Amino acid sequence: MGKTCGRGQKGQKSRSGGKPHPWFEGGQMPLQRRLPKRGFTNIFKKSYDLVNLRSLAELKVEGALTPQILKDKGLIRDLKAVKVLGDGDLTGAVEIHAHKFSQSALQKIEKSGGKAVVL
Repeated sequence: MGKTCGRGQKGQKSRSGGKPHPWFEGGQMPLQRRLPKRGFTNIFKKSYDLVNLRSLAELKVEGALTPQILKDKGLIRDLKAVKVLGDGDLTGAVEIHAHKFSQSALQKIEKSGGKAVVL
C-alpha cells in the first residue's frame, strides 16, 4: 500500500492501536455522567428463596419438610433463607420448617392440620 499504508497523514488513527475506547462520544459529556445518580443498594437486605404451598403439596414427602429436602428436590437454591407463600392448597397435614411464612400460608397450613416451624 505504500508509505502510510492507507492510513492517511498524521493523527490518532494513523498510529498503531490508535482508536478511542468504545464508549467515547467525541468529546461530548459521556452518558454515564449525564444521567443522575438514583437510589442506593441496601447491603443488609435479606433475600428469601420463595416456595408456594402448591409446589409443597406436589411433593409426596413423609415427615417434616426441611429446607434441605426442598433443595434436594430443586425447589430452592440456597439454604440460608426460605419463605413459604400461600399460593395453592395443602391436602394433608405436613410439618414445614422455614425461615418465614406468609399469613395466608400459615392459615392454610394450620387449616389442613399441619404445623409451621420457624427456623
